Amino acid sequence: MDAPVEFVKTLLPTIVNIHATVPKQHPSTRILGDERMGSGVVVDASGLVLTVNYVVMGASTIDVAPLKGRRARAEVVAQDFELGFAVLRVKRQGLTPAPLGAARAPERGDPVISIASSGVREVRVGGGLVTYLGEFEAYWEYLLDRGLVTSAPNPGFGGGGLFTLGGRLIGVLSLNLNEIARSSLAIPVDCYQEHAEEMLRYGRVVSRPRRAWLGVFAHALEDGVIIAGLVPGSPADKGGLREGDMIMSVNAEEISSRRDLYMRLWRHEPGERLTLEVMRDNAVRRLEVTGGDRAEFFKQI
Repeated sequence: MDAPVEFVKTLLPTIVNIHATVPKQHPSTRILGDERMGSGVVVDASGLVLTVNYVVMGASTIDVAPLKGRRARAEVVAQDFELGFAVLRVKRQGLTPAPLGAARAPERGDPVISIASSGVREVRVGGGLVTYLGEFEAYWEYLLDRGLVTSAPNPGFGGGGLFTLGGRLIGVLSLNLNEIARSSLAIPVDCYQEHAEEMLRYGRVVSRPRRAWLGVFAHALEDGVIIAGLVPGSPADKGGLREGDMIMSVNAEEISSRRDLYMRLWRHEPGERLTLEVMRDNAVRRLEVTGGDRAEFFKQI
């Protein structure tokens, strides 16, 4: 679908380019690198910018460039490691905020517009329809209760905005899911709105129980979950789990799906001892692992 040019022009000033530099010793650089480009959406004229956490995680310096005007330094003021977004504060006034939330909840078939930065003072636009609303799980110990999947591809760097045709921000663009099918995932903006006050006050969502974290990349099979990779230095790595292990149970509760694994794991908090049974070399092995804190592991240094 083609969005009206004049309509899109009113939304472009809400999108900014983000350049983050991360110290090489930060644990995220092995996967994400130490120089990252991203997009962000201005959500408050005082200089608050919403983006995806993987762009700024561990960053020592963050520069934000609007479509027009000078680049400015920014700082991370809040991070949600569970849902995957971050809030920045830009040391600059007068930015144009996006109107947050639609009058009604999005539905399948609704037309949407995705807008993201593709470079400094470069913004691209994509259009499509909402194709899926609901639970979305991924291999990095991630599950969204209300994922927004659309046929509008993310046209630039992660962290851009997903808008209704009424010009309301309904999601933060996370990643492209399939280049062939041209689909993308967005984190609903109401996930931010629900917790904005406590995030800005405490830097995180304090009302949500903390979740134990292993640091595995879990792939689902028909008969279980297999570890396809480990975060170096993570609780799983230190606890003796290996790539290729099939997770059979957590604290004697059987694991038959990736969702099972996450739900069993998230009943526990960081620091709790977990007993995992895994199938390795055709034998069941029992391992003791101390659940970790993802936010602490990947904190800014």
